[in-house]
Amino acid sequence: MKFSTSYIMYPDNRALERAIANSIGILSEEAAATAVPDTKVAVADNFRYTRGNYEQHRFSSKVFESLREALEVSLTDQYRDQDPLAWAEKQNCLGNILAALGQQRRDAELFERAIQCFSNALEEFRQENSPLQWAATQYNLGTANQALGRILDATRPLKIAVDAYTNALLVWTRDESPEDWMFTMHQLGDTFHAYGKLLKGNRQFQKSVVAYKNALAVLDADNYPLELTATHNNRAAALHHLGETEENPERLEEAIRSYEKALTVSMEQQLPIHVAVLCRVNKTTAQNVLAELTNDTGLAEDVADEFEVIIECFSHALQPLCLRHCEEQMDKARSLALADSASR
Repeated sequence: MKFSTSYIMYPDNRALERAIANSIGILSEEAAATAVPDTKVAVADNFRYTRGNYEQHRFSSKVFESLREALEVSLTDQYRDQDPLAWAEKQNCLGNILAALGQQRRDAELFERAIQCFSNALEEFRQENSPLQWAATQYNLGTANQALGRILDATRPLKIAVDAYTNALLVWTRDESPEDWMFTMHQLGDTFHAYGKLLKGNRQFQKSVVAYKNALAVLDADNYPLELTATHNNRAAALHHLGETEENPERLEEAIRSYEKALTVSMEQQLPIHVAVLCRVNKTTAQNVLAELTNDTGLAEDVADEFEVIIECFSHALQPLCLRHCEEQMDKARSLALADSASR
């Protein structure tokens, strides 16, 4: 089956931020200066938080290539013999940089090189001797494989990602490492959702919903506004697609309520306007699926009106493909409403 479009949001990648911050000292002063983002001109970024797991906000992505070169030069066999744990940590840094470049260029080979870096690090970081570093590396391994699975539409990397995140949770427990546990649960939700879309299987969507629900247990709007918004939104997307596979109106109604929660948090916490608009687009798309499934022409009319409002009032906050999606959904809802009128 063909799933309807829903827009996923990705929280900040703190592992990538740390990789840049911890490695920038090996660059020349001139090269390090490229890491400073250009804030002189304020331009609305309607793609922010939607590009993928390796989007960077704190540093400029212009620094990635110079960091990659410097890290690769530094990772010698001699360095490994002298300080194996420091060598492993630099492998982690290089892996995150390579994955960020892979996302920029949609290059599967760069993701595979990143995965090899994390595997190299795991040769030195062991659960018994370096549990926290081992868990962080497992998390990195999971995220790179998740991204590779998405870009290739392949299930094997997604399965590896699930196993890696599950390994990380052996160390990062809710009680002792609640933030790391929460991020890992969120990423498990994302991975199971992507896995479910490829397999068209309810079980993976159900696992996704449970993982997001776990993440929500330690999130609050004051400390994690974006993460809370993204988790409600992404959980709704999993429910949305589960409802489509099951042809289950109750699942879709639950998805709509979850999208509403995401929209409420994003508005109350004054996140960038396009985040709220995407939640609204997702919610209205789910309502359109519900209207078609239940042949509810009244709801279809409301959906068409809502998409018209979104297009007229918020086109400046929409990505071009999202705007086209809204137009198509509006036409679809109108067709359903008009078909019922014509049959009377």
